[in-house]
Amino acid sequence: MRIVSLLPSATEIVCELGLGSWLVDVTHECDYPPMVTRLPRVTRSLIPDHATSREIDELVRARLQSQQALYTLDLPTLEQLRPTLIVTQALCDVCAVAEAEVAAAAAKLPGPPKVVNLEPMRLAEVFDCLRLVGQAAGCEDRAEQAIARLQQRVEAVAFRSEPVRPRPRVVLLEWIDPPFRAGHWSPELIRLAGGIEVVGHEGVPSQRIEWAAIRAQNPQVLFVACCGFTVERTLADLPILRSFPGFTELDCVQNGRVFVLDGNAYFSRPGPRLVDSLEIVAHALHPELHPLPPGLRPALRLSREDLISSTRPQ
Repeated sequence: MRIVSLLPSATEIVCELGLGSWLVDVTHECDYPPMVTRLPRVTRSLIPDHATSREIDELVRARLQSQQALYTLDLPTLEQLRPTLIVTQALCDVCAVAEAEVAAAAAKLPGPPKVVNLEPMRLAEVFDCLRLVGQAAGCEDRAEQAIARLQQRVEAVAFRSEPVRPRPRVVLLEWIDPPFRAGHWSPELIRLAGGIEVVGHEGVPSQRIEWAAIRAQNPQVLFVACCGFTVERTLADLPILRSFPGFTELDCVQNGRVFVLDGNAYFSRPGPRLVDSLEIVAHALHPELHPLPPGLRPALRLSREDLISSTRPQ
């Protein structure tokens, strides 16, 4: 089988199922596991390399209104590779190659190839995506084994969190400029980890939110996991966060419980590493209950001085 993955989470799902050697093409964003970086790239982004967060948001909004994607498909390369299975998504026609473009391209290919669309909104649906890919690739048993391993880790976190009372009030920001509250699976991860997401909602898309609404909730813990941003890139926007009215008076700032997370590697990718995301958040919220598994880096905790000072944290 010759598999083309059109989103990073699909690439990680394929590799989780032990099918990495069948991958022939991935997206320009696919970087995990490291072996996929050697594969041809079949997409490219229309986002300028040095765009600010505000500029990226405006570009996304403009593309949503015009129903145009921010990513384009390299059809000649796709034709040359002659895939038998294409794994793509129908969750967002802006933040990946549009579903209609994939369907049109697949129809022109010999075969034509199977096309599997992934559109999870919750953690259980992410596991269903592993099942779908496993079925399409003819390795259902392997998929069920992978799902069982991941579910066992989730259940272990939920079991340790269950007796936590009271639970801290948490906000997870998926964007800073402008602020976006968490959606999809992220509020669920907060709940499983032993917190209460006070502005985000499970199983619905993330949404823009006024800073005043966040300030009114006065979260005890703030996670910042900007969609598609590394920790380093997110830190570049920290002055914007500090500039919001009343930011330094929030409980989370006064108590030094503001954490920066890698949204690119973890929270933005609905694949196997969402379980890593859960374990990282759980450790940040309740380190006495949730040991950090080997190989995972803890969330970057910013001190009160970092958050009030005008200098960038190291």
